[in-house]
Amino acid sequence: MGKLNGKVAIVTGAAQGMGAAHTRRLISEGAKVILTDIDDSRGLKLADELGKNALFIKHDVASMADWNRVVREAEKAFGPVTVLVNNAGILGPVKSILDITEEEYLKVIAVNQHSQFYGMKAVVPSMKAAGGGSIINISSIAGLVAGVGCPSIAYVGSKFASRGMTKQIAMEFGPDHIRVNSIHPGYIKTRMMEAATDEDGGGIASNLALRRMAEADEVSKAVVFLACDDSSYVTGVELPVDGGFTAA
Repeated sequence: MGKLNGKVAIVTGAAQGMGAAHTRRLISEGAKVILTDIDDSRGLKLADELGKNALFIKHDVASMADWNRVVREAEKAFGPVTVLVNNAGILGPVKSILDITEEEYLKVIAVNQHSQFYGMKAVVPSMKAAGGGSIINISSIAGLVAGVGCPSIAYVGSKFASRGMTKQIAMEFGPDHIRVNSIHPGYIKTRMMEAATDEDGGGIASNLALRRMAEADEVSKAVVFLACDDSSYVTGVELPVDGGFTAA
């Protein structure tokens, strides 16, 4: 308890799934959290449940203007932002490059890739004012490997982009004591995963080293590690939380 006392965090896509789990875990460790989502009903309910250290802001992560507004409101409520969890993302259509439309492709890129660019751009000045910070970009095992069964070129491309942007910004702002890392979840029990596979991940669980899918909070524990001072010398890396998927 208390690993994040004094930290101010923004978590996107926080109304449900992994984002909600990240928010709960960060608050349990002492952080003040701005949770953002387009789903204001779930977001407001969660913030109300979590109490005075949680603030919900409705947020279009694919809008730079909206990002600037969120950071301003976060600073006004709690002070400079010291942790960003770029969690918002969508799966998009499971389609071949021959079938996916330009509109479908660009929507996935906007939510999964552009949002992380906007988020980092918006929070870096706040983190510099605070004397440093930690940015955690939630990517995917599809940002480490591709293959048959991956949703689409849009999803895989956006998740690989997350990994590359992470490394670039880590190098650029390391001198400002801003650490930037990516987390690459595998098969996690969330609504998005349930929509894409059957109960055990389309049978994939039997092929994992740990022989099971993960609970969302198991990813959140990795988020806390990268957000807190336990990882003070860790930057520019990708951390798989995948039960051994990428080891095979």
